[in-house]
Amino acid sequence: MTTATLRVAAADVATAIRQVRSGAGTPAARIWLALGTVYLLWGSTYLGIKYAIATMPPLLMGSLRFLAAGGVLYFLAIRQGDTAGDRPGTRQWLAALAIGGALLVGGNGGVILAEQYVPSGVVAVFVATAPLWMAIIDRVIFRRRLPALVIVGLVIGFGGVAFMIGSPGSGHISVFGAALALAAPLCWASGSVFTRHVKLPVRPLVAASMEMLWAGVLFGALSVATGELGRVHWQSISRTSWLALLYLIVFGSLVGFSAYVWLLRSAPLSLVSTYAYVNPIVAVILGAIIAGEVLTPRILVAGSIILAAVALIVVARNRAAAASARTAAPA
Repeated sequence: MTTATLRVAAADVATAIRQVRSGAGTPAARIWLALGTVYLLWGSTYLGIKYAIATMPPLLMGSLRFLAAGGVLYFLAIRQGDTAGDRPGTRQWLAALAIGGALLVGGNGGVILAEQYVPSGVVAVFVATAPLWMAIIDRVIFRRRLPALVIVGLVIGFGGVAFMIGSPGSGHISVFGAALALAAPLCWASGSVFTRHVKLPVRPLVAASMEMLWAGVLFGALSVATGELGRVHWQSISRTSWLALLYLIVFGSLVGFSAYVWLLRSAPLSLVSTYAYVNPIVAVILGAIIAGEVLTPRILVAGSIILAAVALIVVARNRAAAASARTAAPA
């Protein structure tokens, strides 16, 4: 089943590649450069978080990251595009609060906390289950019918998660850390789904910057509420942690997200969505090579099962969306 699934995913990617090559719009080289940027930078953020929170309190790190990235992005984006007709108001700021809280505080915050208990590569694999959660939310909340392949993918994916966690004993991972790592994609999936049902600014970079600013504020409030900020010894934060934070701000939040938003408008969705199962592979490889994280047979097998399930779900949803678009198109 795993081999067949990956072959199906590869066939869809091949189709997307042909679409890119034959397209008369954006040059293929720019698409591949942007896609490679998302693959590498978003895959490397797990390792960046690991080094940042080594000596920096995690909630404070999240606050500094998103306040800085959101502030810079808002300053650059708010003056571009439809500045008169797309001016953020109270409704847009409240929507950004809700979505930013789910995506960045719940999603990214879960990653930050999970990496205190679980290797960064394993966290990345768990985060890759976001498409599984999105499919479940679509079915439970919005009563959308799931294609048979999506249901198969859900069963396989959560089977892989159960195998990854395993039972107490040799080679098992922290159940608490795993729970945090699974809560992160659940929050990310919730925010992603409900983004379609709230009133955000039309300009995507403006909306993203507002979400980041709210996330920075919420992380800061949590840091104060938990007493974390009062226990900070700034002189004990290492240069490595500061450099990792700078990397997350510039490359993870600004460059990586800008490339992703550009891809959504310039490349086939079937190609863009491959980041969901390429990023964990990058994260696992970087964690093993740079941080010396151990790759046990259980991690490799379970990770392969989860990524195959994610590939199956992404492919099935892309095909369903394409079929729906063809049906809706005028004859």
